[in-house]
Amino acid sequence: MNSFSFYNPVRLHFGKGQISQLETELPQYGQNILVVYGGGSIKKNGLYDEVMAILKNLKMNVFELSGVEPNPRVETARKGIEICKKESIDIVLAVGGGSVIDCSKLIVAGAKIDEDAWDIVIHKTAIVDALPLGTILTISATGSEMNAGSVITNFETKEKYGWGNPLVMPKFSILDPTYTFTVPKNHTVYGMVDIMSHVFEQYFHDATNTPITDEMCEGVLRTVINTAPKLIEDLNNYKLRETILLAGTIGLNGFLSMGSRGDWATHNIEHSVSAVYDIPHGGGLAILFPNWMRYNVAVNPERFAGLATRVFNVNPNGKSTEEIANEGINRLSEFWKSIGAPSRLADYNIDDSELETLVEKSMINGPFGRFKVLQAEDVREILKMSL
Repeated sequence: MNSFSFYNPVRLHFGKGQISQLETELPQYGQNILVVYGGGSIKKNGLYDEVMAILKNLKMNVFELSGVEPNPRVETARKGIEICKKESIDIVLAVGGGSVIDCSKLIVAGAKIDEDAWDIVIHKTAIVDALPLGTILTISATGSEMNAGSVITNFETKEKYGWGNPLVMPKFSILDPTYTFTVPKNHTVYGMVDIMSHVFEQYFHDATNTPITDEMCEGVLRTVINTAPKLIEDLNNYKLRETILLAGTIGLNGFLSMGSRGDWATHNIEHSVSAVYDIPHGGGLAILFPNWMRYNVAVNPERFAGLATRVFNVNPNGKSTEEIANEGINRLSEFWKSIGAPSRLADYNIDDSELETLVEKSMINGPFGRFKVLQAEDVREILKMSL
């Protein structure tokens, strides 16, 4: 494996009733708080009222930013940054899913610079400081509650990029499985696809001798696969929600990438697709990832075959390594379809009319990927396979 340094300072409060931790976490940062949330689901499920009651009891000065989009936009982050500067905000509290947290990460960084927030995303402006950030997670998916990463969309230019900095890691994150009960079936599915995709991105790397993290990745994948069919039939099951909630955090808090650097090519391509078509991130990954695998299976068929036998229970007897590998990829695709995920871009009425635009946006920073470095022709072929 590669040499590495590991750092994760996020304090995680996990379990039923952990919202009470706000009472001890928030006072240490100040009195002016900006609460960021999405389309209003937290008002329907009662979480908003719980949060506001605690903030009132703490006598905090509360400001709000609502309406964060599923693919969070820089335009929305700019509104939050303006509030932070105008009202001398001491801490930002993100209440929602990964999109709300990602947007809040840009807000806490942007509040400390004079330049435009988009300059952070495109690495034109360096982050030197950030406001404190706390989170209350309401959907299992991105792992943003315990990492330094964020993905932001510029709707005007149809660009979507990932960025990150240790300074925007949350000071604390509260994860109560009961707050995920109201996540509808389709978004529950998208979240589980996203979790598995994060694990795949870290599993397919260019390092050697990684048996510990391989086993960890495979264990998370098996757990999600075993849990997903039960959960979509019983959305209010606490134990199932609890399992998937922790899987999402473990899936992208750095534990699975100790000693290696993942590929992340599929995410890069998906960001281009959802920037242009504004489709759900998990839906795009469900379509693209099996085709990235099929396209790249020859790079290291043994690795794909190991995944097939240990995670997807492919019987290897009488089959070549390539046959085992491809059967595992097919089983992944079949599994995602079985829980309700899309399998073709056509499922979102996407054809080849913007194919070259998608290729161009994917290649904006040059060739990418670590398991296999992709050129424009590679991206084009993967997208064609996904139509």
